[in-house]
Amino acid sequence: MINSLKPFLKNAWESSGYENLTPIQQKTAPLITEGKDVIAESPTGSGKTLAYILPILQEIDLDQKHVQVIILASSHELVMQINQELQRWTTGSGITSTTLIGGANIKRQLEKLKKKPHIVLGTPGRIQEILKLKKLKVHQVKTLVLDEGDQLIVPEHLSIIQEVIKGTPKERQLLLFSATLPPTVEQLAKTFMNSPEVIRVTNKELDIPSVNHIYFVCEERDKIETLRKVVQVNQAKALVFFRDIGTLTVMAEKLEYKGISVGVIHGDSKKQAREQAIKEFRSGQSELLLATDVAARGLDIQDLTHVIHMDIPNKDTQYIHRSGRTGRLGSTSGTVISIVTKAEESILQKISRKLDIPMEKKVLYKGQIVDSKKDY
Repeated sequence: MINSLKPFLKNAWESSGYENLTPIQQKTAPLITEGKDVIAESPTGSGKTLAYILPILQEIDLDQKHVQVIILASSHELVMQINQELQRWTTGSGITSTTLIGGANIKRQLEKLKKKPHIVLGTPGRIQEILKLKKLKVHQVKTLVLDEGDQLIVPEHLSIIQEVIKGTPKERQLLLFSATLPPTVEQLAKTFMNSPEVIRVTNKELDIPSVNHIYFVCEERDKIETLRKVVQVNQAKALVFFRDIGTLTVMAEKLEYKGISVGVIHGDSKKQAREQAIKEFRSGQSELLLATDVAARGLDIQDLTHVIHMDIPNKDTQYIHRSGRTGRLGSTSGTVISIVTKAEESILQKISRKLDIPMEKKVLYKGQIVDSKKDY
């Protein structure tokens, strides 16, 4: 496939340092190029974004001055992450794109739409808002992508997704990519599609760096001190997950009081505040990035050494998405740590069995992380 790419894509490929397509890219790219509808499930960090970006960019017609592709994603972070990838691969191509996300200035977004970009990336709420204003024309869209589709084909967004699909031509192409794909989502997605090809890639097919899953048990009141010690021992660059904003905010204040610099992102964070927090974390200005599940999709931080669960996620699949922020393709390894109470330990063990992910119980002893089974 690489040999048949347009010159700008070949140049981008050579600059990327990639040697081979990943399994999900190998399996889906030819189908997308052929114009087929695709449902694809592949683990976090396996190269899903590039799997659809490459064939889509190959097919963009520069002579057509209208929106040809819409990419929908559930969070600001994921939209911006996809856009970042898109910018890397469209250098020197003449292909234009714009992002439509809530929390950003809608007037500026409307101005950018007037320039008739080839590709629009957005979150469902803002896309719907602009559709209602009749400022986004989708009747000539060739391809519609649902990125992390299991987060889009849910009651909260379903009517918007249906509205967008309804406005596109019958012969348009629909692509759904996700790291986890519940049967209910797959069945519902098929009702929107034309004889879709279903592609699944498992962890066994991937050359993804090894990730260790470990956990510590402590009292609820001791979680913050356990976190502080774990981070100190590992000199970790860690993304720390919480279930709710209230707990996250309290923890952030306590960590700052203990002299640990932290960044914070959650559903109520303004766009600029989120971007600033991520920028400071990437540059090393903050030691930890605290997040609710809004950040579990789309955050791709180079050299992220640890993902830490301070709360058990509400869903098993959310454990996968959170944990998938470390040990991604191109990195060396990663560690996932859960800090749980005795009551939460049994829930974590159920997740371990269901997902077939071995999780080792550890303790802190004399400033070191050691196996809990040993007698100290």
